[in-house]
Amino acid sequence: MKLAGRTVLVLEDEPIIGFELEDMLADDGAEPFLCGSLDCARKLLAETQPDCAILDVNIHGEQSYPLAGELVERGIPFVFATGYGAALHPPQFAAVPTVSKPYRLATVLEAFATLGV
Repeated sequence: MKLAGRTVLVLEDEPIIGFELEDMLADDGAEPFLCGSLDCARKLLAETQPDCAILDVNIHGEQSYPLAGELVERGIPFVFATGYGAALHPPQFAAVPTVSKPYRLATVLEAFATLGV
């Protein structure tokens, strides 16, 4: 399923990786909003309601799980991303799809498709 016409919060603390994902999503017709920190993502969420999100699990030594909880409360579907292989998420997020880095558009789209996005 394509993300064309959808807004996507991208939380990624590695700029080159984030820019690459941002470009992939834009090429697919999505409108990505790249944030390199949890503070940036929270500010964005205070100002807008993205259609979905991709959350890097580890952001500058912090985990994105509290932000994931905020997305759940707001009904925003999301997937996790990690460069460390299979991640063991807290129980409340065990069913959330996880994509591995480096990102591949097909993998990201498949993960969102499992959520009905």
